[in-house]
Amino acid sequence: MLPFVDDENKARRAQTEINQAAGDDGVRPVVFSTLVNESLKVIVRDADALFMDLLGGFIGTLEAELHQTAGRVRGLAHGASDHDRYMSRIDAVNFTLQHDDGLAIEGYGRAELILLGVSRVGKTPTCLYLSMQHGLHTANYPLSLEEIQAQRLPPILRPHRRKLFGLTIQSDRLSQLRFSRKSDSVYASVAQVRGELTGAESLMQAENIPYLDTTLLSIEEIAATVLQRCALTTESFS
Repeated sequence: MLPFVDDENKARRAQTEINQAAGDDGVRPVVFSTLVNESLKVIVRDADALFMDLLGGFIGTLEAELHQTAGRVRGLAHGASDHDRYMSRIDAVNFTLQHDDGLAIEGYGRAELILLGVSRVGKTPTCLYLSMQHGLHTANYPLSLEEIQAQRLPPILRPHRRKLFGLTIQSDRLSQLRFSRKSDSVYASVAQVRGELTGAESLMQAENIPYLDTTLLSIEEIAATVLQRCALTTESFS
């Protein structure tokens, strides 16, 4: 958390911290922003991260409805133009956080989309983007080595087959991402990730689950492609 970003120096320090986190982890962080000052927002938005503007989608609508110009000063923004729409979005985000990385599988009945794949292929940031920007109730499930070797869809997922969409990535890139998290481990070795990816793709093909190679795609592009290929109709909050 980076609180009280209320001047240019603090905004630039926040940008530096975000860039440092991106470099350390080898993957862009997801930044949830409640900044209302446009000049500060521009500075933080330029960081190497997926920038999620929590208030930007509401302020313009409020200005139009109230025929007033927002002060855009910290502490003055206190609402959304449509309470039901806002609460629906918050519910989607909460659902996504509660059903991340195979958690709370018993709640998959409420999911509108379940992303599937091996570890570190972009499932979590894509789910968060879809819930934040489109109000979509998303979950994600990490395929274990045992499930990949069995070449069968886990029984818990079978009732939700129509909601499943897979993500994959090139082995060299996945090895880099994993190495930044756990260096000098079998988990990050090219041979290990190549075997996992080949097995996961074979499983998804056999089970007729659509999937996408995310190697050269941004989170925004991944999300847009998933929405299109799954024919999901959503509302944009951007």
